[in-house]
Amino acid sequence: MNKFVFRLLVLLMSLSLLGIIFVQVYWFNTSLKNNEEQFRFHVKQVLGKVSQKLQKQEEYNFYNKYKKLKDSTGKAPLKTDLLEYGYYQRNAKTNETIIYSNSIISEDYDIFSTFFDKKTDSVKIKSYTSKRKTEIFNNNSLDNSGIQNKITPDITNEKLGTVDILENAQFEIAYKDIAANYSIQDRVSKEMLQKLLESELVEYGVKTPFEFDVYSNGLATKIKSEHFSYDKYSSYSIPIFIDNEGNNKYMLLVTFPQIKKFLFSEILGITLLSIIFTLIIIIAYANALHQLIRQRQISEIKTDFINNMTHEFKTPIATINLALDAIKNPKVIDDKEKVLRYLQMIRDENKRMHAQVENVLRISKLEKKELDISKESQNVQEVIEHAIDHVHLIIEDRKGKITTHFNANRTTVLLNDVHFTNVLVNIFDNAIKYSPENPVIDIVTENVNEFVLIKIKDQGSGMTKAAQKRIFEKFYREHTGDIHNVKGHGLGLAYVKRIVEDHNGQVFVESEKGKGSTFIIKIPLIN
Repeated sequence: MNKFVFRLLVLLMSLSLLGIIFVQVYWFNTSLKNNEEQFRFHVKQVLGKVSQKLQKQEEYNFYNKYKKLKDSTGKAPLKTDLLEYGYYQRNAKTNETIIYSNSIISEDYDIFSTFFDKKTDSVKIKSYTSKRKTEIFNNNSLDNSGIQNKITPDITNEKLGTVDILENAQFEIAYKDIAANYSIQDRVSKEMLQKLLESELVEYGVKTPFEFDVYSNGLATKIKSEHFSYDKYSSYSIPIFIDNEGNNKYMLLVTFPQIKKFLFSEILGITLLSIIFTLIIIIAYANALHQLIRQRQISEIKTDFINNMTHEFKTPIATINLALDAIKNPKVIDDKEKVLRYLQMIRDENKRMHAQVENVLRISKLEKKELDISKESQNVQEVIEHAIDHVHLIIEDRKGKITTHFNANRTTVLLNDVHFTNVLVNIFDNAIKYSPENPVIDIVTENVNEFVLIKIKDQGSGMTKAAQKRIFEKFYREHTGDIHNVKGHGLGLAYVKRIVEDHNGQVFVESEKGKGSTFIIKIPLIN
């Protein structure tokens, strides 16, 4: 995958993820607004019903008093005709005549009583009755007014009933005028209003704490809940007890202190699921992106590794071929000393290639946990001296020196002599390779708590902070301009880290570019 395709893929994936997050946030805000609108609609419906029920309840109470008062008179009412309506129709062909009359009669109840808790000398209570009569005359002449009153209709229909519309209208006007003189405490109680609001809110699914107050001409009254506090954004109002002229003296205010919590709780479940799934997508995306970058880096590192291995194998193979060709030469084959020298060259180059292959195989076995590492009690300083012997000739050849500073008093550790020696040799070899001039190496041991620290300090080229973070990765090598100017294939320090960790230890590096490096190995002591 080339860089352009890789970057395009990352860009598209990032934009898609941001789009998903944006959609989720937009959905959340929209849902919250919809819930708020629905909540506001339900509250308005509730307040409307409460206002109607308060009016109906007051009307019902007054009507009961009215009925009781009316029924308790015990005497016939005084009847008065208020209105009479007549209708006359005659069919010229059939000579049939229809006369319709409708009379409205007022029934007055003159009583002495206390009405609506008001003391009066006399109370007028009226009801209205409608008397409807239809008369049909067949084949009779009504032209003669002298005998008209003596004619008996052929068919007569009479109906008598109350006029509820007039009576209700009269009662509604009357009770509203009377009730307007009452105080709010006489018209409704705090307990009644609390119960009415609770039942209506529950019916509409508004299950959140509320507070209420009844205001009279803009001032608070005693009909209120204990913790009512007016809030412009969470309070709702509606007029109650509207009079005959359509004016309202009282306003019912209801506030919801926990409205935001309630609105959010309505979408809490689906929101949590949305957040969880979004986080899973983000984590999966980050991991996939990390793996893509990691695989790309590994691919580049492996390419470098193959180039290095190829380069390092070329020289030994060429040397072996030249040595073999020289041995075949008739002038050389009889010279035993030259033959032995060329054979030694072949053996050395073969050993060099074998060591490189062994390094690769050791790392592979470590990863598969197939490398058998048996440990024994050892003096770590003796192991260090043994490892120094392996590189002593190379140091001398480079005109360098190794200095030891054994400051540790306790040096007994549990380790594998062969592998731990390889660890130290690898670090020494690394210090020699990356020393542009004569290699100077200082080895220090010291005790820290229940550990022994081994510090291997060189005065080489050092490394960058970025290289320090990756120096123990398999195949990784820091470039120094020419990829082949320092021999190696990026496996030595990876092997070091694996072996040290297998000894329950730690290895890390401190370095500064141009000022050398210090490798520190921390191994637990044994009693």
